[in-house]
Amino acid sequence: MRLSDRETLRTWWTGLVERCGDRCFLRFQACDASTRSFTYAEFYAYVRRMANFLIEDGVRPGENIAVQLYNSPESIAALFAITEAGAVSVPLNIQHKLDECVRVIERCNIGRIITDPDFQEYYDGREGSYAIPRLYVSHASDGTLSPGSIDFDAAVARQSDVLSEVRPQTSGDVVEIMFTSGTTSAPKGVEVTHANFVLSGQYGCWQHAMRPDDVFLTTMPAFHSNFQLAALTPVLAAGATLVFVAKYSARRFWSQVVSHGATLTQMVSMMVKTTLMQPVDAHERDHRLRSVQYYLPLSEEEKDRFEDRFRARLQNCYGLTESICWAATEPPFERGPWPSVGRVGIGYAVEVRRADGSCASSGEEGEICIQGVPGTTLMKGYYQDAAATAQALDGDGWLHTGDVGVFDERGWLFFVDRDSNMIKRAGENISAAEVEHAIMEMPQVKEAAVIGVADPVRDEAVKAFVALEAGAHVSADEIRSFCAQRLADYKVPGFVAFVDALPKTSVGKVAKKLLREE
Repeated sequence: MRLSDRETLRTWWTGLVERCGDRCFLRFQACDASTRSFTYAEFYAYVRRMANFLIEDGVRPGENIAVQLYNSPESIAALFAITEAGAVSVPLNIQHKLDECVRVIERCNIGRIITDPDFQEYYDGREGSYAIPRLYVSHASDGTLSPGSIDFDAAVARQSDVLSEVRPQTSGDVVEIMFTSGTTSAPKGVEVTHANFVLSGQYGCWQHAMRPDDVFLTTMPAFHSNFQLAALTPVLAAGATLVFVAKYSARRFWSQVVSHGATLTQMVSMMVKTTLMQPVDAHERDHRLRSVQYYLPLSEEEKDRFEDRFRARLQNCYGLTESICWAATEPPFERGPWPSVGRVGIGYAVEVRRADGSCASSGEEGEICIQGVPGTTLMKGYYQDAAATAQALDGDGWLHTGDVGVFDERGWLFFVDRDSNMIKRAGENISAAEVEHAIMEMPQVKEAAVIGVADPVRDEAVKAFVALEAGAHVSADEIRSFCAQRLADYKVPGFVAFVDALPKTSVGKVAKKLLREE
């Protein structure tokens, strides 16, 4: 998969409109089951109208613009429109609280946000470094627009679909900054380029053997890389149809797969488990689905139950936002030994390394390292963080994941464990350090450590070990309430254990291995 230096999202869309302009690109299903559909030509015209408004309103080339929208056609169009205006999209997690959003806003010097009415209160009348001069509110036709905000949909509707200004683009330009949880309390901004987007689409086509007549159904959140780089871009590369569902429902999921004629979908393990909990439906096998893209651990018994019941293949894979694509995946026409995450994907090299940097032997555990091309098959870097970029990406293009894996003698990769400071809950990465930092802001707390513990449905739950200052008194509920004011709900500890002191290693670090054994 080789890319021209001139290939950008604009050239991509222009070619799509020429080849398949009348073909259905997007079918969006809202929470009330109503649908909206766009052909490729209609959607790109909508993108250009949105871009024209942004240009008219003074958006500068290279400016960072935040997007905080629920799943909708607007959430997709905003990404491409911001790019057409020469600016950079910064998606905000819709589950995050104000403090979490402010950290990203300040980090990226955000002066404009495209948002839904529900989030206006975050920014209305705010003062200080996170005051937002231009608040564009979508879906505000019911009178929910607050004073000083701009009715985004109405402003876009007044625009022409002929670009008023064609701003230059190159394949190496940054399109988006995706903030992801890391091993520290501060999230890191992954820089994603035009080339990254285009290649992820080509990769997804290979991974699923996609064709123009494929229908890819997804319920993943629009701000997430699992949606943008593993569903949206492969659909575009294939000239296929994307069915975008506003919100996941275990009760409705299989009826949606059937009714929309989906041939491909993606699920996290929570979705697999909750669909298995639903009553058997006589029509749940009346689908066209050939593959379910999947990226979290399940037991072999759960995998077998799912595939036997629904007659759909779980296609395992492994990657990070930083790796852009699934650097390891089950090939479309080959099945690996469960629970392997697959073979090394096209365009990548993967090694399992010992602590001294040497390659581990087959059957020997070590750190998973991924080699690619920064800005093409790997992220360009972390936004304005040269030190973190250098730590993650070495001079030979190797991405050091911190995850533990092992290759078998036939070249199948097995994911063993993630970095000890990362927790995976229902498809979301949680930084243990971020939760620890929030707890430590309580004056009664002397020290805190957070780990992930097994959760039968959502992969892992958050557990906090807390040591209090001498004479201090605070309850587990008070700690959870304190965290809930500062962190997204999925990050709030489900379990709190009080200890006299945290166990330490010989060099004074918290011995989380011992905490996991308790």
